Order: sequence, then C-alpha cells, then structure tokens
Amino acid sequence: MFQTAEFVSLGHPDKTADFISEYILDRLLEQDLNVKYAVEVMIKGNRVVLGGEICGNVNLKNLENDVKNAVRQIGYDERYEKIWGQNAIEISKLEIINLIGCQSCEILQGVKAGGWGDQGVFAGYACKGDSFIPRELFLAKKLNAALYQKALNSDHLGLDIKTQITLDEQGGVQTAIVAVPMLENEDLRAFVANVLGTVPQELIINGTGDYRCHSAVADCGITGRKLACDFYSTVCPVGGGSPWAKDASKADVSLNILARKLAVENLKDNDEVFVYLSSCIGQSKLPSAILKTVKNSKISFNKLNGDFSPKAVIQDLGLNKPVFSELCRQGITALY
Repeated sequence: MFQTAEFVSLGHPDKTADFISEYILDRLLEQDLNVKYAVEVMIKGNRVVLGGEICGNVNLKNLENDVKNAVRQIGYDERYEKIWGQNAIEISKLEIINLIGCQSCEILQGVKAGGWGDQGVFAGYACKGDSFIPRELFLAKKLNAALYQKALNSDHLGLDIKTQITLDEQGGVQTAIVAVPMLENEDLRAFVANVLGTVPQELIINGTGDYRCHSAVADCGITGRKLACDFYSTVCPVGGGSPWAKDASKADVSLNILARKLAVENLKDNDEVFVYLSSCIGQSKLPSAILKTVKNSKISFNKLNGDFSPKAVIQDLGLNKPVFSELCRQGITALY
C-alpha cells in the first residue's frame, strides 16, 4: 500500500497565521506567565485579522509591532519585499485589524480552580524510525526544511513551500512533489535527490508550471488548518483542535503534546503506539487515558495512570514560559 504525506513551510499562509499567534503569545508570556490566551489569526494580502480572547496583566499596545516582527522572523522582511513586490506579503503595507476581547469569566473560574480550559479528545502517536514518525512524513518535513533554508538565502526562490512524498510498497520514494515560488527557473532535481538520499521514481516541481504569486497574496491563511502536517499525516486520528493559537491551560495544546510524549515513552519494542486522552472543562482529572500498542500485528489496550492535571502537565512539558513560537517553528513531534 502506498503511503503519502505532505508538509508546508512557515511561509505558507496558514502556518504564517499560526506563527503570528504563537509569537504574540510569547511576547505576552514575557509580561505575565499566567496570561490566558486564545487568538486566531487570518491573513489575506497585507491585512491581518486578530480575533479571540486575552486575560492577564499584559499591555496590548505593541500588537502591531509583534505581528510585523513575527512576519519578519518567517522571512517576509524588507529585503524580501524588494525582491518579490506584489507577488507576496509586503511588510511595509501590513494592516492589523484587532478583534480581541476578554476570556469568558465562566471559563476563567474553572481554570483558576485548577481545571482544564476546554473539553475534548486528543491523540498521540509514535512508531519505529526517524523521529518516531512515519517515514513519508519524515522525508516530506526534511525536504521542506531544506528548501525553506535554501529559499531564505536566495534572491529568486520564495518561502511559501509545499512538499509531498509518496512511498511505494517497498518503502522507496515513488513520487516527490515540490511547490516553491521562483522568479527565475532553477533545476532543483539534484538538490531534491540529495536531500532525500535517493532519486524519486517521479519528481514534480511546480505542477502548474509557473509559481510566483504566493503567501497570503495568493491564498488566505487561517490558524489551525494544517493539522495533518502538524501531527502524524494520515496514520493517526487528529485529536481535538490545533495546538497553536492558545496558551497551555487549553487542552488542545498541552494534552496533544502530552499524548505524543506518552506515545514515545511507551514505544520501546512495539511497532506503533497510540495514546488517546480526553478532558473536561473546569476539571483537572481526565475522563479517559488509554494506551494502544501494536506489535507484530497484535493490538493491546491499557489504561494510563498519572497526574494529568493542568499544573502537573504544563510543568512537566515546560510550557510555563515563552516557548510557543519556536514550538510552532519546529512542530510538536520535534519535542519527543
């Protein structure tokens, strides 16, 4: 059976939206480690819409600068604007629309009492191999990272990059697909083969033939739309919502990351491990915590025990400090 996975760079508009939100969260955590945060981002053209809730001892006067600095960190800076002009985000023309309000007092009282900030179901996964993720996803991420780094140092390659890898039944690279903006045509075949360590049976670079207009100019970016890339592609269900755009009191963040950690810790001599967690808003105890292991096609289920309260989980995972923009850059599977 053929297996396929894709990955996108921070320059992709959806990931740009994710990163903007996480960058703002880090700046607010520098002011108040107890800030409560849930801010979605939409970016289209040179307009950025911020919508959500913030509660804490923080100053929001620097939001516009924070947005622009986040975009600069991705690589859409003044230099990039001079090269690409209207073909991509123009940092000098960014407009911010602020629709942020306060967190619900009902939710806040449950969080202050030591409960989770949301209810939901969450899934973690680990398997044998590089980074304990499926090989097709590992290769798609590896190729994407290499192309993104190449584009950062280029005057004609853009940052809005997609990669997709399909493995055949023997685990060989059947198809590699690359989408990368180009002002000047560059033959990337040797570069792709070198990164993958093999020559794909089929290699497609820019399937439309021409790819210049990109980033939020070509496509609207919204937080939380690249979950298959953020997690485990098609091999594991996506639990809950996006781990981005929220502080660690939200179960979508901490319990998704915890599920991954528990899966890796229980991999040992198993072939695959799945972890399924659930939470109740305002409550610290998890309704369920299940471990599923697969070894030689034999499936086993067991209950997971431990202190899975928000305080314990956040401290254990190191999510009580400004780490979220880097976490968004590296991905949750880079932690464990």
